[in-house]
Amino acid sequence: PTLAASHPGTPRAVANALPPMASARHDGPSTPRVLLMGARRAGKSSIQKVVFHKMSPHETLFLEPTNKLVKNDIANSSFVQFEVWDFPGHVDTTSAAVKPELTFGGCSALVWVIDAQDDHAEALARLQATIGTAYRINPSIVFEVLVHKVDSFSEDQRIECQRELQAHLSEELTAARLQHVKVNFHLTSIYDHSVFEAFSKVVQQLIPQLPTLESLLDILVASCRIEKAFLFDVVSKIYIATDSSLVDMQSYELCADMIDVVIDVSCIYGLGEGADDGTGSTASNCVITLNNGTALFLREMNRSLALVCILKESVMQQQGLLEYNCASFRKALGELFRLPNQPK
Repeated sequence: PTLAASHPGTPRAVANALPPMASARHDGPSTPRVLLMGARRAGKSSIQKVVFHKMSPHETLFLEPTNKLVKNDIANSSFVQFEVWDFPGHVDTTSAAVKPELTFGGCSALVWVIDAQDDHAEALARLQATIGTAYRINPSIVFEVLVHKVDSFSEDQRIECQRELQAHLSEELTAARLQHVKVNFHLTSIYDHSVFEAFSKVVQQLIPQLPTLESLLDILVASCRIEKAFLFDVVSKIYIATDSSLVDMQSYELCADMIDVVIDVSCIYGLGEGADDGTGSTASNCVITLNNGTALFLREMNRSLALVCILKESVMQQQGLLEYNCASFRKALGELFRLPNQPK
C-alpha cells in the first residue's frame, strides 16, 4: 500500500476403536487439528461450547458428560479454520484404541484441561504419558495446559496452583527424559475472558502467517500512535494476532466487550445480511470514548474479522489518517490471505 506523508510528531500512514463420533466430515490434509483432552468433568466440552458455540457459561451446567469422540469444524473465516477433537475423559489417550499414529501424527496442538479444584496427581500422570506418546510420533505438536475452574481462587491461590502443577509436571517429564519438551500453562475460567485469551494463544500457533501479521500490526501501531491493537475473530472473540507489546488482560477484555456492543447495535440498527448502504461498502466502523481520555476504535476487516485498537482520544483528531492506515492494513491482509469481498 502507498504510504501517506505526515508532519514530524504526528501519526504517519502504514505501509477408530473409539466410540462412534458425534459428527463426521472429510478430513482435509491442510486443516490444522487441535486435540482437547483431560479427565472426566474437567470442563473440556464446556470450554468448547462457550468459546466456539456462544453458549452461556451457566448453560454448561446441564451438559452431559462426553462419552464419545466429538469432532467439530471451526471455520469462522479464511484465517480461523481448524478442527477440535474432544476426547472423552475415560479414554486412555496413550493406548492403541485411539490410534496414536493417526491421532497425533496430524495434530497441530494438544490442549490438556486440568480441574484446578480436583486432585492433580492422576491428571498429571496421564498428561506426562500422553506427552511422551505424542512427542515421539510428532515432535512439532504444541502442548498447552489449561488450569481450569480457577474462578473461585484468589490471585495468590491461582499462582500457587499453577506453580505446583508446573513443578510436578517438570519432575514427571525429567524422569521420562522429556525435559526438553515445552509446555505452556494458562489459568482459565468460562466465567471470564481468560479462556478466550488462552485459546487465542492456541489458535495463533495454527497460523503460519502470524509473524507477518504481527509485523503489520507493529507498523500500524507505530504509525498511528496506537497503544494496543488486536485482530479479532468476531464469532469467537479470540484474537488471532496482536502487536508485539505485552497483552494486558484488562485491555483485551475492553476490546472483546466492544465487539459485543457493536454486534448488538448492528443487530438493531444494521442494514442486514448482504445489504448495501449505497456506497458499496459493508465495513463497520465504531469509536467509543472512555472517561479516562482513552478511545476504543473498531474497523471491520471482513464479515468475520475486526481490528480493535486502544488509543488516546487526542489521536482521534487525526482520524482521517487513521482510516487511511486501516484501509492500507486491510489491503495488506487481503494480499496475505486473499480475504473474501475484498474491494478493488
